[in-house]
Amino acid sequence: MTLDETMKLLESKGSEQTRKTFRRHGAPETMFGVKVGDLKPIAKQIKGDQALAMQLYATGNSDAMYLAGLVADGAKMKRAELDRWAKGATWHMISGCTVPWVASEHPDAIEIAMKWIDSPKEGIAVAGWATMAAVVSVRKDDDLPIKQLDALLARVVKTIHTSMNRVRYTMNNFVICCGTYVAPLADKAMTAAKKIGRVEVDMGETDCQVPDAATYIVKSRRGLSVAPKRKTTRC
Repeated sequence: MTLDETMKLLESKGSEQTRKTFRRHGAPETMFGVKVGDLKPIAKQIKGDQALAMQLYATGNSDAMYLAGLVADGAKMKRAELDRWAKGATWHMISGCTVPWVASEHPDAIEIAMKWIDSPKEGIAVAGWATMAAVVSVRKDDDLPIKQLDALLARVVKTIHTSMNRVRYTMNNFVICCGTYVAPLADKAMTAAKKIGRVEVDMGETDCQVPDAATYIVKSRRGLSVAPKRKTTRC
């Protein structure tokens, strides 16, 4: 399928009701308004087409960018390409989901994430923390830099309430993921979650709420000491 054919298919799946919903969540106007459920069958059709995924992201169309994240293989992307994706993310759904999905697959994902979380630009910092959360959710504990992650937990406790709006949300999620999936950090993440307490984030004109990290960790473990690692963070 060509880029033009894919974009026409996306346009046919869009609706004003979905556009309205996305706008309330902060999406820019450059979109067709395609439900995520309608994107997944398209993703199956073009699965493995790395070149098309890169073209889709470059359109700047929100639906196409999200679709690109469902298709692209982050392990095949260059760091410069990942940086462009992080810089080009148009809203938090892209910076907090699409970019981390692919960045977490790169061999240098942790190094990339560490660079991004220090960015003064909210979207890039969001991508950094979300990438780190994705990494700890899928990689084996033996392949994780536990001391570095422990230091990040301490950083979250110290800075989360003074960080940028959407960054607070992804920092909170990082704590949840460490407490849910990383056995050596399970107790420390729970302690961090309790210290953090309630996290305030402006979620725009929506009813969305920031999950209480401690409560969510317990729920996500489902009675286990830690939950099994995820195969992917894509959804």
